[in-house]
Amino acid sequence: MNDGGSKKCSACQELLPVGAFAANRSRPDGLQANCRECAAEYYRRRQEARGRTVRQKVDVPEGHKFCRTCGEIKPHGEWHRNATASDGLSTRCKACRAVRSRQDHLKREYGLTEAERDEMVAAQMGLCVICLKAPAAHVDHCHKTGKVRGVLCFNCNSAIGKLGDDPDAVRRAAAYLEGIAWKPTLVAPGVYQLPS
Repeated sequence: MNDGGSKKCSACQELLPVGAFAANRSRPDGLQANCRECAAEYYRRRQEARGRTVRQKVDVPEGHKFCRTCGEIKPHGEWHRNATASDGLSTRCKACRAVRSRQDHLKREYGLTEAERDEMVAAQMGLCVICLKAPAAHVDHCHKTGKVRGVLCFNCNSAIGKLGDDPDAVRRAAAYLEGIAWKPTLVAPGVYQLPS
């Protein structure tokens, strides 16, 4: 029975404010017969009877949200916005979302898991295989075949990328650094021959 600002729950028989009931347009008063807590308890029992697990509700202070991935309660500033979510926030905190994004990127771009990448880095003793100085942090792959070649530092990975993944260009760059001058020879108008 609804007397304006309160209603009696048909399950727990308590007189509660109307805000404790979910909306139901098919009912005369526009509210569910059971309060939200009784409805949630009924749902939990039914799911457990079917062998499914139901997430437990976690009480969080105002302006905070519970991250089910890391199990921490964090302020709203630690979450990305999501206009489609009921609370307007992402389902994972920023830190957990970043970890998941890295994992997804490795799998999508290179077909690797983090463990497989870490094995490659360990096989290289943690160093870039080109400069042998900087830590290996960036997966290198052939842009034609997509095959992963190794894990390099940022500078070496971008350097071979800027040289177009062309072994001849890398050899010419090495010869240039060693002081071996190479100049193309003009053999015909507009036709140059590169030194061997």
